[in-house]
Amino acid sequence: MLALIVAAVVVVGVYVILVETLFKKSKCKSCTAMVGKTVIITGGNTGIGKATAVDLARRGARVILACRNQQRAEAAVSDIKRESRNAEVVYMQLDLGSLQSVRSFTETFLKTEPRLDLLINNAGLVADGRTEDGFGIEFGVNHLGHFLLTCLLLDRLKEGSGGRVVTVSSMAYRWGTIDFDSLISNKDLGTGRYSWQFFHAYCNSKLCNVLFNHELAKRLKGTNVTCYSVHPGVVRTELSRNVGLWQKVFIEPIARLLFLDTVDGSQTTLHCAVQEGIEHLSGHHFSRCAPQDVCPKGKDDAVARKLWEVSERLSGLA
Repeated sequence: MLALIVAAVVVVGVYVILVETLFKKSKCKSCTAMVGKTVIITGGNTGIGKATAVDLARRGARVILACRNQQRAEAAVSDIKRESRNAEVVYMQLDLGSLQSVRSFTETFLKTEPRLDLLINNAGLVADGRTEDGFGIEFGVNHLGHFLLTCLLLDRLKEGSGGRVVTVSSMAYRWGTIDFDSLISNKDLGTGRYSWQFFHAYCNSKLCNVLFNHELAKRLKGTNVTCYSVHPGVVRTELSRNVGLWQKVFIEPIARLLFLDTVDGSQTTLHCAVQEGIEHLSGHHFSRCAPQDVCPKGKDDAVARKLWEVSERLSGLA
């Protein structure tokens, strides 16, 4: 009996520690209105992106869901309109796995929308395979598509007052590496048959997100546009929909017990999107609605600059 009591105490203790550390919730406290402002959210039809879209629509923003799947996006538009009571929510087709689609999206947006105040690079996946252009899918979707999208929209962001770019990364960047030789020769940052291999490629892509944000802030210095990268927390989303069945069976019970829901997972993104007075923190990485120090690999000036230059070449900007 004593052993059972001790075991129960240990389990409860571990649970409390996890809830107060790795899975701790945060709250965006800003009441900033977004009336008259235009927002683009990639992957805004589900998960953290949809929760973010609902909140921004409630604040009065014109919200553009940039998504690949039209049917799911249009269903999300209806949901967001209903929940926010804001009719200014629209869908525009964007496949981040196609550089041509990114260019078509930006061309259409720039012709039809007179302003852009906030770009949220939210979409991401854990999967194996290749994009339409032959890139490893995690590098192509999680980084390169967003890189091109951001670069093509920067001038429109600069036309307003106080534009922002928020890129959803992950604490997984800490386990990432960037092999430029592999990237240039194979167009990927890691791939393979097994889930652990493409999870490592995911970590690599999240490191790209943090380094992209680091370099972008340098290039935006002196403008009225700021940028931030975000770790949203460990959240129950569709991110792992492509992992194996046995892993889902293992992960699902833990996710239901510990992981944040999508509303909680959207709070740090929202903080970076609307919180006033954080402009001097452009280029910083945020977690739990607060700036967080990044490890040396996430702020390496030389690697960040090289990644930018390589990304320019791979995306056709250079």
